[in-house]
Amino acid sequence: QVQLVESGGGLVQAGGSLRLSCAASGRVGRTFSSYVMGWFRQAPGKEREFVAVINWTGSRTYYRDSVKGRFTISRDNAKNTVYLQMNSLKPEDTAVYYCAADLTVVVGTTTSEYDYWGQGTQVTVAS
Repeated sequence: QVQLVESGGGLVQAGGSLRLSCAASGRVGRTFSSYVMGWFRQAPGKEREFVAVINWTGSRTYYRDSVKGRFTISRDNAKNTVYLQMNSLKPEDTAVYYCAADLTVVVGTTTSEYDYWGQGTQVTVAS
């Protein structure tokens, strides 16, 4: 059984910060350091979109343009956890944020590349 559990979402004023966490257990948790981890988000009425991805060791990361310089993805393989630090939040960042995991990601920016998903955590940025 694979389980990814996100936490850390909430309501914040524009310009504020939040730190999302995604804890892995089950199959992903046992070999967490083998998985590429991604963060995606989905706003109401919109498709799920890529936010950030991190490789197995944490040495390589990639972001969508609109969050570069504001968001930071990181991971702690000893804790089976991936994080998304979000600073300078904007109302357009409002969405449900999902973490995702997969063993065979090539690029990591599309939803179809990931086999495992969390249930999501709501982030609301008030203007």
